Amino acid sequence: METAPGKMQWNRQVMFFTMALLLSQVGSEPGQFSVAEEMERGSFVANVVKALGLKVGELFARGSRVASNHNKQFLQLDRKTGDLFLKEKLDREELCGPTEPCVLPFQILLENPLQFFRAELRVKDINDHSPTFPDPDMFLRISESTAPGTAFPLKIAQDLDVGVNSLQNYTISHNSHFLLHTNTRSDGKKIPELVLNKALDREEKPEFTLTLTAVDGGSPSRSGTAQVHVTVVDVNDNAPIFVQSKYQVQIPENSPIDSLVVTVSARDLDAGINGDVAYALFQASDEVSQTFRVDPISGEIRLKKQMDFEAIQKYEVDVEATDIGALSGKCTVLVHVMDLNDNFPELTMLSLTSPIPENIPESVVTVFSIRDRDSGENGRMVCSIQEDLPFSLKPHLENFYSIITEGALDRESKAEYNITITVMDLGFPRLKTEHNITVLISDINDNPPVFIQTVYTLYLRENNSPALHIGSVSASDSDSGTNAKITYALQPPETGDLPLFSYISINSDNGHLYALRSLDYEAIQAVQFSVRATDGGSPTLSSQVLVRIVVQDENDNSPFVLYPLQNGTVSCNDLVPRAAEPGYLVTKVVAVDQDSGQNSWLSYQLLKATDPGLFTVWAHNGEVRTARPISERDAIKQSLWVLVKDNGEPPLSAMASLNVLLVDGFSEPFVKLQDELKDESQSDSLTIYLIISLVSVSILFLVSVILFISIRLWRKRKASEIDRLGPNCRFSGHLVDINGTGTLSQSYQYEVCLTTGSGNSDFKFLKPIIRNVPPPVSGRDSEADQVFQNTYMLG
Repeated sequence: METAPGKMQWNRQVMFFTMALLLSQVGSEPGQFSVAEEMERGSFVANVVKALGLKVGELFARGSRVASNHNKQFLQLDRKTGDLFLKEKLDREELCGPTEPCVLPFQILLENPLQFFRAELRVKDINDHSPTFPDPDMFLRISESTAPGTAFPLKIAQDLDVGVNSLQNYTISHNSHFLLHTNTRSDGKKIPELVLNKALDREEKPEFTLTLTAVDGGSPSRSGTAQVHVTVVDVNDNAPIFVQSKYQVQIPENSPIDSLVVTVSARDLDAGINGDVAYALFQASDEVSQTFRVDPISGEIRLKKQMDFEAIQKYEVDVEATDIGALSGKCTVLVHVMDLNDNFPELTMLSLTSPIPENIPESVVTVFSIRDRDSGENGRMVCSIQEDLPFSLKPHLENFYSIITEGALDRESKAEYNITITVMDLGFPRLKTEHNITVLISDINDNPPVFIQTVYTLYLRENNSPALHIGSVSASDSDSGTNAKITYALQPPETGDLPLFSYISINSDNGHLYALRSLDYEAIQAVQFSVRATDGGSPTLSSQVLVRIVVQDENDNSPFVLYPLQNGTVSCNDLVPRAAEPGYLVTKVVAVDQDSGQNSWLSYQLLKATDPGLFTVWAHNGEVRTARPISERDAIKQSLWVLVKDNGEPPLSAMASLNVLLVDGFSEPFVKLQDELKDESQSDSLTIYLIISLVSVSILFLVSVILFISIRLWRKRKASEIDRLGPNCRFSGHLVDINGTGTLSQSYQYEVCLTTGSGNSDFKFLKPIIRNVPPPVSGRDSEADQVFQNTYMLG
């Protein structure tokens, strides 16, 4: 246990070391940092903002990170403050071995914009290892005839520290026969040699046990010891001598185990058993003893394991030849390892941005580093990506690359790219490494909705039911997600007073169009408007399409007769001379239909006439013509009923009635005839009054009969109920049942004849139509009677 003064001295040493470390950091050049090994995780290293000349907050804003080619990341960067910390404990011996200085290169990477800063972290050694001997006991056989001043090499101690902390000196315990001398080898290792200071006398002292101490230069210093056992042997005056004191050989690093490296040979001039030589490795380090073995008889040096040029490029092997008399000779074998192209290039991804926006030109996709553990041409590399991609490979510092876009991308053309990064060395045979990355392209709202059709024409039959689905408009958007979500809306017409929104509605989600109310073709034949499709991006994009709804006609309007006028106020009579030839144009029935198309095609047909064979009606134009010559027996007044029918389904029709007067000419007798016809018209009015009176009397008679029968039936049933119920039975007195029927067994037909040409109509006569022919009379009176009789018989 240390004393208090000892503790104080240790604390002062620690403080001195820490101040020296800080001073070394302050004085270092920009980009160079240093730290002592074995410092705790999270220890402060330096502030890179000050060291690199950056602004506070720039590291955070530009997306900084620490990158290195090493398999492990030892440093951690606080992007807000710029402080650099240790990510884990550093063991200099594990990182660099005997190499000094121990430098770990790394880079400070700023992503936006892309910028690299070289930096180095020097790991300083502390005295944390003591010198150790591979064997705690050494045995020497020295002939008693050995002359003073003869040196005997001893096994060296190993110290993993470097610099002043490494092994510095050897000491040996005090004795009167031996001194210790330390030599420095070409590789810097210190070799202790035991020097005979005084001649030996086996009979006086046959053995010596000495303590060999190895001391390093640390503060405080560390040491290790080994025991040297010296045996004094009888005289053997010739030691083995190697043919060559130094051998040099080259061997490929992929040589298999048990391959012959070299054969060493030593000669001993002694004869007999004293001339026999045995070979062995001398003072072999762990690397040498694990890699090589020597045949003690033949002197062949062979491999115990495969070599790796990337780990060790050269071995220095010491071989000792010893005869039976313990006399020995030594030689050195330098083994140079030949590099082969046996390491594939390595690729380390430092950053990857995916997805990337489609509209940003020259966007950094990834940053990576490459390395090859081989050397020379075997370690030189070329890096490439596919040529048919919109990306370019950009080199930066040695073995650092980035992949950037060559311009703005279009997600609608391609939403995903597979990039293969190929790293190939220049050795023989060439080795390559491929690394695949997938880059997704994020969508930007750069495409408006597009309608499937440039113009939509929809058809709707008139008299439709409300809320009827007419049709649909549809638009597509090549964007994705919310940018492709489309809503539809009606656009009011630019001109006109049409209340569009009261006729048509649209489903904003799917573009279905509906008729809000029934449409009439005769009022509206077509509706034209625009529909706007708007996507859900920000900002929104939209497009319009013209929609035309054509109302289709239905046969819902009957023909309307324009001529002759059918309002019943003034009768129209057409005059036909009796001398007219067949085909004579009497008149023309003119009618119209408010429907369209075939629903408005009209045809005309003679439905009824006083003399059906006298006239004919042309079906297509409604012309009434004579069918035969007019005879004396034809009645003066001819009544015609013409049926006007459209071509709809089902067809609708109208009736046109007209009167034709057969005359000899426009003379005075014709005027008298007009007066007589006027009297007939007045008598027709009286006939109507008589018919109304007759109908009224018939109805009263029928009601009286029904009432009489009902009363009789009610009384009879009441009497039967009283007899059945008895004297104590009571029932409601207001129940009445009337059941009776009445009919008129005879029907009558009457015809009213009214005179024309006068506003007054006098009743002439009313009689049933009797189909008999009156006896012929002569003169003007008989002709008039004949006209009246033919008129009455038309019914």
